[in-house]
Amino acid sequence: MTKQRKLMLLKDNVELYTLMLPAIIIIFIYCYIPMYGYVIAFQDYAPGAPFWGANTKWVGFKHFIKFYESIYFKRLMGNTLWLSFLNLAWGFWVPIVFALLLNEVNVMGFKKFVQTASYLPYFISMVVMCGMLISFINPAGIINKLIVALGGEAKAWRTVPSAFPTIYVLSNIWKSFGFNSILYMSVITSIDTSMYESARLDGANRFQQAIHITLPSIIPTIAIMLIMAVGGLLGANTDMILLLYVPATYEVADVIGTYIYREGLQGGKFSYTTAIGMIQTVINFGMVFIANKISDKLTGAGLF
Repeated sequence: MTKQRKLMLLKDNVELYTLMLPAIIIIFIYCYIPMYGYVIAFQDYAPGAPFWGANTKWVGFKHFIKFYESIYFKRLMGNTLWLSFLNLAWGFWVPIVFALLLNEVNVMGFKKFVQTASYLPYFISMVVMCGMLISFINPAGIINKLIVALGGEAKAWRTVPSAFPTIYVLSNIWKSFGFNSILYMSVITSIDTSMYESARLDGANRFQQAIHITLPSIIPTIAIMLIMAVGGLLGANTDMILLLYVPATYEVADVIGTYIYREGLQGGKFSYTTAIGMIQTVINFGMVFIANKISDKLTGAGLF
């Protein structure tokens, strides 16, 4: 593209670039400037000391190697990947199916009620949501009352390691599926209605219209959302896990994010945990890059 062509595109889209400017500034301030702090991953950093100075102790990849050789490495990587995979496998398709089903509802009042009700959990703070969840699953909670009524045995589910993945995945789905469906709903409403009219004239029923018109129309959006979800695999949902897990479930619930919290903020090992966070970021970026390449090849849609 020639320089003249680039200037012409810039001039034609100056309003859009102006709208983007505040977001770009915020991202630069809060996402790029703090990356300067990654330098302490290669030091034995002491709080209050300058990043660059005569007394700075450079240690190379010492902290990276220490994490790799740690007895917790396998457990943390395994738990993080397993919980994220479960969340992706069980939770990713729910907003898509929900949006497809909601699109078939013709009673506007009921449709708006269901939409609003599904969005609400997303706007409940994580602390409140986890507090509600803990009260549901405690020995005297509604879940145990239901289990007892059906002839089962009440348990302190929060301390049962085998129950944690289920609690985690269902909680994530409950909190986010309604909000995540907004994007799919907006794409569905932009589909040309003449396509549905033509399909109806050809005798297609509503299920066939959904499968052959609606679903293919949202595939690029599904691909983009999947790429972004893959990029967060090593992130898991640290906030939720921190609020839900207890020492009894560390074996299955302890992930990289919670380990960073314990060792970094509670243990004061800033350089060590910065190195772990850096590993996490680099792997996430690599996974996004690979997922983007695959998506671009299979669907023609990609982030870059």
